[in-house]
Amino acid sequence: MREFALSKNKLIESKFKELEDFIDSLENKKAELIIVLHKAQEIFGYLPREVQQFVAKKLDIHTSKVYGVVSFYSFFTMTPQGEYPISICMGTACYVRDSEKVLDEFKRLLGITIGEVTDDGKFSINVLRCVGACGLAPVVMIGEKVYGRVTPEKVSKILKEYE
Repeated sequence: MREFALSKNKLIESKFKELEDFIDSLENKKAELIIVLHKAQEIFGYLPREVQQFVAKKLDIHTSKVYGVVSFYSFFTMTPQGEYPISICMGTACYVRDSEKVLDEFKRLLGITIGEVTDDGKFSINVLRCVGACGLAPVVMIGEKVYGRVTPEKVSKILKEYE
């Protein structure tokens, strides 16, 4: 167990080092907060408090500014995501076309709810307010892939693509 903890710590250290190298390569660090946060999320998968504090320190800005940006933009997440993050649109067009039933089917099949990750770390579920593809409602995104006109009956077939 101790060996696992040591290798995990090395992995985390290497991620912080990668982020630090990226930040150090920037000319005008303070003006690049959003770019740095995108890179941090790419490296860590999400933006926990420790990563936000690290970014603030490296950019010489207050942590509250970093948190303000992270919490304002829906792209950033402060909770771990699955390997395949599932986002279900709950905008008006999607909602009136039963996106809530689609969400319920994802939750039922995966055994998780909004904001949770499956035990194997493969999937997480989130909702969005609008994807901007209203003509395809209801819309589901898995990672960057967009699925349109999704019905509860199509959910299991969609999930099989990721097995």
